[in-house]
Formats: sequence, C-alpha cells, structure tokens
Amino acid sequence: MEKVVIKMAEITLDILAFGAHADDVEIGMGASIAKYAKLGKKIGICDLSNAELSSNGTVEIRKKEAQIAADILGVTVRETIGLPDRGLFPNPEYIRKITEVIRKYRPKLVFAPYFQDRHPDHGQCARLVEEAVFSAGIKKYASEDGFEPHRVKNLYFYMINGFHEPDFVIDVTGYMDKKIESLNAYASQFIKDEKTFNTPLVNGYIETIEARERLFGKEVEVAYAEGFKRKKPVIINLDLFGERE
Repeated sequence: MEKVVIKMAEITLDILAFGAHADDVEIGMGASIAKYAKLGKKIGICDLSNAELSSNGTVEIRKKEAQIAADILGVTVRETIGLPDRGLFPNPEYIRKITEVIRKYRPKLVFAPYFQDRHPDHGQCARLVEEAVFSAGIKKYASEDGFEPHRVKNLYFYMINGFHEPDFVIDVTGYMDKKIESLNAYASQFIKDEKTFNTPLVNGYIETIEARERLFGKEVEVAYAEGFKRKKPVIINLDLFGERE
C-alpha cells in the first residue's frame, strides 16, 4: 500500500486575502493589511489570475508592481495561482487549486472581494473562494499537494468597486498613506500617460478610494476606515462599550 505523505505548512498565516487580479486586495483592504502587519500578524495575498487581459501594462510589469506593493504593506507571502483572467467561472479544478492554497498556509481569516461589483471577475472570485474555504475543512476532500484539512475561523469580504453598507469597519487611521503608496506602485494601472488606454482606473480612481475610506471613517468618528461584509453575525465583547485600541 502506498504511504500517504502529509505535508506541513511552511508558513502559517493569520490572514490570507484573495483577489481576482493583483491590486484588488490593495484597493479593498490595503490599509488593514498594513495595520495588522505592523502589529506582527503574518499576512498573505493570493491573486487568482495573472491579469493577462488588463487594458494597460503587461503580466511581467504587473507582477513586479504587485511585489513592490506587497513589500510596502508588509505582506509575508504573495503568490499567483494562474487561473484565466475573465474566466473565473465555477470549476471544480479552480476550487481545488484555491483549497490547496488555504490548506498550505492554514490562515485564521480569509478575505475575498464582495460579490456585488461592476467587474464580474470580482464576484466570481468571491464565489470560488467561498467554495474553497468550505472544501478546505472537509477531511475526505482530496488535495493533490497533500496538505491536511483546515477550517478557517472566518471569511470576510472587502469592497473594490462600489460603496456598500459595511457589516463592520476597521479603523485604519494612520495607515492610509501605506495603502495609497501601495496603489501608486501599480503605475501601469493607475497613472495616465500618452500611451495609456482610457479606463476608470486612470481617472481619479485612487482619490475615489481614499474618499470612500474617509466616509466610512466619518461614520464611526475616525479619520479613515475600511468597510467589510460578512455572512455570519459579529461577536461583540468589550467593544460593546466603544473601547478602541
């Protein structure tokens, strides 16, 4: 009988954030990543595609920009699965690949884009990650990489495009500069020049994101906050009294 080899995670993450493309995670929760990385949490980003259909830049340029952005935020590990851009449809093999990343890094928390978004890939990413989070905890769900099953404590959803009423916000006052710096690292996507194809991203997009986080902050009486959605209720303990860090 063939011996089954169980692999152990080389790095155990506190947070694993998925995006359909490099820059999705930074747009939605870059300041939160910078905050928790500064607090000593190990954080990973996994981009599902190489963003090969992006109107501006190239795959090679985007990968370099993504690593620079990750370094700015203090990310521990970043990797790309290589699923097809604009092809993130429900597929058992795609779910399996995402499941293996979750089992590999055994994160406490997983983040994905919110389902409602003008870009279909973002909603599809959310659905694939939700499926993978569930599959990762099933003992008999086969994993080619041989990592043990892992149950994620919570799955949260960050916002990319749009302004949705959040289920909770994270105070990121003092970390917005890191978020903006990480977005500016994607010069191919957000900075317009004479060769740039005209897209919403090169027309004041970063300023719009900053304004959104300022509005979320105003709702909770802080300078900036990032908003998140979730499907399960939030447990409140001492925070019931409005105590902050």
